[in-house]
This record gives sequence, C-alpha cells and structure tokens, in this order.
Amino acid sequence: MSYENASDNLISQATYAKALRPLLPPAAFIPDQEKLLIIVINLAILILGWSIAKQLAPWSMARIGAFLPLAVIMANSVITLLFSSHDLFHGSVIHQPRLTYGLGFLGLTMLWMPPTLWQIVHNRVHHNTTNSLDDPDRNYLFQQPKTWGKWIQNQVAPSSEVAPWRSILGLPLAWVVYTFRNLTAVLLWNGKPVDYVPASFRVKPQDRRQIMWEFLAILLLHTGVISYLAFQPITLTLAYFLPIGLGYSGLISYIYTNHLACPMTPVNDPLINSISVQVPKILDVLHLNFSYHAEHHIFPGLNSDYYPAVRELLQQHYPERMGYVLSARAAWQSLRRTPRLYRDQHSFSNWAGTVTVPCALGRQETTPALSPALKT
Repeated sequence: MSYENASDNLISQATYAKALRPLLPPAAFIPDQEKLLIIVINLAILILGWSIAKQLAPWSMARIGAFLPLAVIMANSVITLLFSSHDLFHGSVIHQPRLTYGLGFLGLTMLWMPPTLWQIVHNRVHHNTTNSLDDPDRNYLFQQPKTWGKWIQNQVAPSSEVAPWRSILGLPLAWVVYTFRNLTAVLLWNGKPVDYVPASFRVKPQDRRQIMWEFLAILLLHTGVISYLAFQPITLTLAYFLPIGLGYSGLISYIYTNHLACPMTPVNDPLINSISVQVPKILDVLHLNFSYHAEHHIFPGLNSDYYPAVRELLQQHYPERMGYVLSARAAWQSLRRTPRLYRDQHSFSNWAGTVTVPCALGRQETTPALSPALKT
C-alpha cells in the first residue's frame, strides 16, 4: 500500500493524459447526453418524497416506518445530484452552457452550493492545484493558525485523534462547513488572507456577485420546500433533514478518501495525491463511477462510464503505481491511522504537534525544497 518506488519521480497529470488518450476509444470523449436524465430522475424523486410526506401527516409509527425507506432513497438522490452535477460541469454530459448552468444549479441546490462557486473552487482551483499548498480541498497545515475551520475539521474528520463515533456524527457537518467556509471566504474577503480556509482563492467581481445571487436563489428554494412541508417538525425531520443529513454523510464519505490520506505534491500527480476506492458495483452504477477518483483527475472531462478502462490502461502502463487503488475499508483505515494536519509534504501531525506520522501512501524522496509555509 505504499508508493516507495513510484513516488521517487512524480509524473504530471498532463503526462498521463497524453500517454493514455490515444489508447481510449473516441466515444470516451463524446458527451453522454443520456446522463441528463439522471439529474431529472433524482430531482423528481425528491419532489415525490416531499409530496408523499405532506400527504402522510399526521404521522403514526406505521407511517413513519413506511416512509423511512423513501427517505434513504431521497438521500441517495442528494448524493447522485452532486456527482451528476459534477460530471455536468466537467463537460462530459453536454456542451451547452445555458442548459449546463440551469440543470447544474438545480442539481447543486440541495447541497447549498452556488454553481459558479463550484466551478471555480472545484474545476478551476482544485483540479489545477490538487493537494498542493494552493488547494482549498487539502488538509490544513499544522503551521496554520488554529482557527474555527481548522478546529472543526480536526474534531470530526477521521483520524487517529478522533473517535469513530465522532467521525460518523460529523459526516453531515463536514459538507456544511466546507460550503460555508468557501462561500464566506469569497463573499466577505475574496482573496484577502483568510486563515479559516486551507487555501484562499480569488474570484472576479462579476463572479462574486453571481455567487451571491445564486446563494439567495438557493435559500429561496429551500425556504419554499420547508414552507411546502408546512413547517411540521416530524415532516421536516423525515423528508428534509434526514435525507439531507444522510446524503451529505454519503458524499463526504467518498470525499474524505479522495486526497486526505495522500501526501502533498509539488507536481500534480494523480496517482500519488489521489485515491480511488473499490466499492460495491451497485454504488458505482448509482454514483457514476465517482469512486474512480484518480482516473477522473487524469481525465476530468471523460465520460465516467470509461473510468474502468482508464484503470485497466494504468495497470498495463504504470503497474508500479497501482497502490492508488484501495478498498473502501483500507482507505478509511489509512485515515484512521494518521492525524489530519500536514506537518510537511509527506507527514502528518496532531493538533498539539507532539506526534509526527509519515504518510503511508507515498514518499517524496526527490521533491523540491519545502515552501517556507511548511517549515517548522
């Protein structure tokens, strides 16, 4: 499970893509418009769930028991809406900007994520600076100030310092904090030094205004759903808060494994700074192969149906680097065995700085000198 040989020399994402692209069929790079139906179906599931919940009030134990399976299905729709919107904004579904924006906005509404913010923080920043000092999705540095954002992540993210029950309870909170910290950093500060995010980024003034209006529209839509459910506590709990909480828990379970147990890399090498997890086939079908995360980082705009083919090519051409593929259990164990703060590019530290643990998923023997921000 280590990269002790492979990580001596980092390979850029562009190098992998250049080598593998000619070996993939042309169809892999053609937008798959059929995936638009996935967004529509899952939006319809949520609307149907809210309609049924409203009709079931007043609630009895029998009605609650009958509705719970539907609440779980609605939670899966929250997960799938993020992953399908994720593919949509990467251009692997359609190349029509207005339709992409409109459906993407609806898909991200349940996540409280303005689509303009998502395209900037995920597509532009995260994909181009993956697990580097400039990546807002990385672990916090031990050397960064002990702010509320850093404190919350240290309390709930899976690590050797956090009890498993606390990680589980903190799963839905993690997505809320992720969205809140990036949204406020952009709307309130926009590029000025902000120490409660792992890495600050700047947006254009027109994008900043667009993000604000999108957030207000999302707030209005959520208010409309809550009003439709008549502000009834049991109805809101079963049909609104439970699906959202379970959905956020499911999606953040994937997201935690993507990069947090990996070393930081000065070169964007997806087979060193990203992890793909092996999950039951039904989850890959439901979640559009999101588990193939390193493959996605090599080809962000690829039709997700072809990520297994990318893995097969990586097995053939880079067999020494296949340590990036872990079972879901092993990926979580790698998180549970290490603290969640970066001491430097290839080791972790606990909150107090009394423990330093090397990253088990990679070594950086020939990386450039550390940035002053990473020096103790």
